Amino acid sequence: MDSEAVTKYSKLHAKLLGLFLQYGTAGFRCKAENLNHVMFRMGLLAVLRSKKTKSTIGVMVTASHNPEEDNGVKLIDPSGEMLAPTWEEHATFLANAEEPQLHCVLTEICQKEAVDLQNKAFIVIGRDTRPSSKELSQAAIDGVSVLGGQYKDYGLVTTPQLHYMVRCHNSYGTYGTPTVEGYYQKLSKAFLELTMQAASQMDGRGGLKIDCANGIGALKLKEMERYLSERLAIHLANDGREGKLNHMCGADFVKVHQKPPVGLQMNPGERCCSLDGDADRLVYYYVDTAGHFHLLDGDKIATLISTFLQELLIKAGQTLSFAVIQTAYANGSSTCYLEQTMKVPVHCAKTGVKHLHHKAQEFDIGVYFEANGHGTVLFSKAAEDKIRYQAKEEKDLQKREAAKMLENTIDLINQTVGDGLSDMLVIEAILVLKNLTIAQWDALYTDLPNRQLTVKVADRRVISTTDAERRALAPPGLQEKIDHLTQKFKLARAFVRPSGTEDIVRVYAEADSQVNADKLAHEVCLAVYHLAGGFGDPPKAV
Repeated sequence: MDSEAVTKYSKLHAKLLGLFLQYGTAGFRCKAENLNHVMFRMGLLAVLRSKKTKSTIGVMVTASHNPEEDNGVKLIDPSGEMLAPTWEEHATFLANAEEPQLHCVLTEICQKEAVDLQNKAFIVIGRDTRPSSKELSQAAIDGVSVLGGQYKDYGLVTTPQLHYMVRCHNSYGTYGTPTVEGYYQKLSKAFLELTMQAASQMDGRGGLKIDCANGIGALKLKEMERYLSERLAIHLANDGREGKLNHMCGADFVKVHQKPPVGLQMNPGERCCSLDGDADRLVYYYVDTAGHFHLLDGDKIATLISTFLQELLIKAGQTLSFAVIQTAYANGSSTCYLEQTMKVPVHCAKTGVKHLHHKAQEFDIGVYFEANGHGTVLFSKAAEDKIRYQAKEEKDLQKREAAKMLENTIDLINQTVGDGLSDMLVIEAILVLKNLTIAQWDALYTDLPNRQLTVKVADRRVISTTDAERRALAPPGLQEKIDHLTQKFKLARAFVRPSGTEDIVRVYAEADSQVNADKLAHEVCLAVYHLAGGFGDPPKAV
């Protein structure tokens, strides 16, 4: 390692004094002006990770659904998944090291991980449309270059597209071609083949209105549109020509505020959806004839996709292990529908995509979606091989057709990470194949009214949880109080969990009516305030 070169370039990307950042599920995120040194150092770390794994590693510059002034970075591991937890710790350590200690920290990482510096390194880099992204991307490239790593800069791509590129590079062509065109061709081919049987039905369904959050999704959908035009008409709103990234639009805004984005005109019954700033989240919605807004979030998406897959597995005669993975935030009605009506196994994991992803890997087919609209479907290699073999060799025509539809679904899904564009095409295909309107999809089950609130506390660490964050272990008496409060309301459920980044406690409650859900959430907030060291004024009723 050339310590002089590292020191020289590091001074050009100097760390701000007193700044501390922690690498989490979303990587690093903060105000863009504070990130230059972090980007440079993540370029360095990506090279070490590449040398360690002897694989291509990705560096994505994005802050997803955060405001335009923010930015961030996340590293992508060899199979297109999120960075390994031990390397998250290295990322935090490296990002916060003071300038004189930088070389020592790099050396320590190499020693701990037995990195052979003689190995080659190859990094792929992408960025979103934020004004700060190009300069910050260059800082990451500087970090890659100073350690002698080779790289390919994909420029403007969605986050899921860069995850796809990493997987393609490391699978040597078996997953797909590592180009943006290759991504479009793979997804569109699978979509067109999957919907071939229902091509005549698509003409009368009308187009899909897409809120692109004034982000990268708009650019990529415009590029992809020519591949889909014969089967799906798309109409883009918030395409970046006027509005500000994620401002009063995008999947996160729609989910949190339970209302449509600005800049999108809705007529009753029309299918509408929203991406977030880097196009890895997706939510659907519509207004009914009375003008009421209906949101179909990640729970509704998981239910639709898992029902479709289960029906195909039964038709194909496949006996693969199959499950839906949810978090504690999943609406209780979705869990009941899956378990009791569809007889689909449901498992709960801790909040965070990486926890859902790892749990889904335990099954032949694992469907996971967070309520915020981030999710995908994972197929084990054994399951994929069985399905592809049956699609080619099965003698029974009905079983072979079902297997072929499963095969096309596998190719349509981006298994590396939640992908708003891929998920959108999966949903559109399922709706036409099952001949469902968006209102009929929504009517599969009715969400229980719910409320999410936060409580400021002096120290979030006084809260600890178990059972996938559904029950509180500490402070003493809190869980007993929550149990007592939930007994006061019908169909009630509540839980609390500490924030991972700030001294607040998140409270979730659901019940038979919105009034009762609001009351329960408020009373649980008061219990947290009194038992966990509330900070400031007591929470006020909603």
